[in-house]
Amino acid sequence: MNRYPYVWRTRVLTMLILLLPLTGYGESLNPIRIGATVSLSGRFSEPSAMVRDGYRLWEKQINQRGGLLGRPVELVVYDDRSEPETTYQRYQQLIHQDRVDLVFSPYGTPLTLQASQVSEAQQMIMLACAASGKAIWNRGYRHVFGMYALADRYFIGMLDLMARQGHDTVSIIYEDNPFNIDVADGAEKWANRFGVAVTLKKSFAPGVGQLRALLHDAVEKNAAGLILAGYPPEGYRMLELMQAVGWRPKAMGITIAPIHPGFFRKAGPIAEGIFGPSQWEPDERIPFPGTINFIRDFQAAYNKLPSYHAGSAYASCQILERTITDLQEINHARIRDYISSLDTVTVIGRFKVDHQGRQVGHNPILVQWQDGRKEIVYPTKMQTSPPRF
Repeated sequence: MNRYPYVWRTRVLTMLILLLPLTGYGESLNPIRIGATVSLSGRFSEPSAMVRDGYRLWEKQINQRGGLLGRPVELVVYDDRSEPETTYQRYQQLIHQDRVDLVFSPYGTPLTLQASQVSEAQQMIMLACAASGKAIWNRGYRHVFGMYALADRYFIGMLDLMARQGHDTVSIIYEDNPFNIDVADGAEKWANRFGVAVTLKKSFAPGVGQLRALLHDAVEKNAAGLILAGYPPEGYRMLELMQAVGWRPKAMGITIAPIHPGFFRKAGPIAEGIFGPSQWEPDERIPFPGTINFIRDFQAAYNKLPSYHAGSAYASCQILERTITDLQEINHARIRDYISSLDTVTVIGRFKVDHQGRQVGHNPILVQWQDGRKEIVYPTKMQTSPPRF
C-alpha cells in the first residue's frame, strides 16, 4: 500500500502541468470556430444544401490533416430560412455571442448582402462563395471577396451560341432582386453586342405568382430564345407552365436550377435541351488541381455529385486555409491584404480579385441537358458536347 498517496498524486500532476506546453495541449485544443448560415429551409434550400456540404467536407478533411494552425476546426452553422433579416440576426449572433474566429458566407446575393454588412462592421473577412450580384461590391467594403464570376456575365455563352446559329431574338424574364437584375441587365447588354434583339424584358416579384402572365407575354413575342433569371422554384414552375401550354423557344436558359445534378429527374423530359450558366462543373476532364479528388471525395461523403455551389464553398475554404497557413495567425487585416494580392487556382479554377474584391480571374461556363446528361457547351475549349438547338 502506498504510504504517501497525496505526495505521489501531487508529483504526477506537477509533471503533467510541466509537460503541457511540450505536448501541444492548452491553447492548441481550443478549436478555431468558423460561423455561417445556410438555408436549410425556404426557397434557397436546394443550392444552399450544396454550400453546406462543401463546407462540411472541408471541415472533416482539415481536421483529419491535423487542423488549422494545429487546432481543430469547428463549424457553427445556423438556418437562415432563406430570409435576409434572419441572416442578419444570425451573423450578429455568430460574431457577438458565439464569438467565432472566422465567418463563411451564406448562399445567394440577398443573404450575402446582409451577412457581409455584419462582418464588415467588425472588419472580418468574408469570402462570398455563393453570390455574384454587383451590389455586394458597390458599397466600398474592404473585407468581402468574391469567388464567382459576376452575374452580368452569366448568359454570354448562350447568347453567343444563339447569334452563331442565326437565332436573333430573345425575351428576358427576371425576378426583381439585385442578383437577377444583374443577370437580366447583363443578358441585355451581351445580346446587343452579339446582335440579338431583346423583344421582351420584364421583372416579377419574388415567387411564382406572376409567371403565368409573363409566359403569356413571351409566347406572344415568340422570340427564338427565352432567359429566366430566378431561383429553382421559379425555374421548375416556368417549365411546368411551358409544358402545359405546349410552347418552348429554340433556346431556353434558366439560372441555378439546371446546374443541379437532379434537375432532369425533377423537371422531367422538358429539361432536355435547357441551358444553364454555371461557375464550374463536376467533370473529371476539367484539369484544375485537386478537382478529381474533390469530386470523388464529395461523392463518397454524400452519394451525389457536387454542384458549382459545393465546389465554390470548398474552394473558398481552400483559399482561407492557404492564407492562414502561410500567415501562421488569424489576423483579419493581414488576411485581407494577402487575399487581395493572391492569384492562384482552386478546384473550380482561377482565383483573382480586383481592388474592390470582385472576382476577375474566373469565368462562367454554359451547360445544356442532352439525352438526360448535363454537358458543357461553352466555351469551346471546355466543351464536352456541341450545343443543340
